[in-house]
Amino acid sequence: MRTCVVLQPGYLPWLGFFEQMRRADEFVLLDDVQFDRHGWRNRNRIKGPEGPLWLTVPVRVVGPAPPLIRDAMIDATQGRWMQKHLRSLRMHYGRCPHFDWLYPKLEALLTRAWTRIADLDVALIRVLCEKLGIRTSIRSSSGLDVCAERSGRLVSICRALGCDHYYSGAAARGYLDVNCFREAGIAVEFQDYTHPSYAQRYGAFVSHLSVVDLMFNCGPDSLGVILEGAGSGCAVAGRS
Repeated sequence: MRTCVVLQPGYLPWLGFFEQMRRADEFVLLDDVQFDRHGWRNRNRIKGPEGPLWLTVPVRVVGPAPPLIRDAMIDATQGRWMQKHLRSLRMHYGRCPHFDWLYPKLEALLTRAWTRIADLDVALIRVLCEKLGIRTSIRSSSGLDVCAERSGRLVSICRALGCDHYYSGAAARGYLDVNCFREAGIAVEFQDYTHPSYAQRYGAFVSHLSVVDLMFNCGPDSLGVILEGAGSGCAVAGRS
């Protein structure tokens, strides 16, 4: 089987994002759907002494209809967000064993001028993959000739890339039209991810943070930790 994964780009995504990417033969960032105002495209969480802290990139959304993710603009009037994010990373992870292994790469990107959130997200994802040792190529859905909607769009992406297996995030169980895939001869598997624990600063373990929390603490061993969470009992909808 050739496996396709399609995910919206995210800001410093969580561990499960990279487990899906590691499984993919073809990995597609879905950037031609609407930007979600309260989603993960422009924010994520790290850990501080009082618990999880948000890192949020300000995005300018004007009018009743949000822009497509690829067109969503970073709010240039709030220009100090980059310094705040870098200061937070230094403050809370500066004493972690692998701070110097990762931080310079993040700093190099977060001191550049960015216009669109999708461009920043993709650049960060590529750097994180490089450090994790994930070599899966990354495409954007806007670069594919796909015009269908909802599940039909995902089926068309799989077909365009010659994939007969779609590895979906668990959250899609409630809305993905599995029959649409079955009729196209594409098997569907839902991620069954059990979040692994690892050594963290600041007391009791907190899960579902940005992957940088893991990487600052575990360094080159981070991919192995990520893959510990991959379940073997994922639900599969077979081809007809």
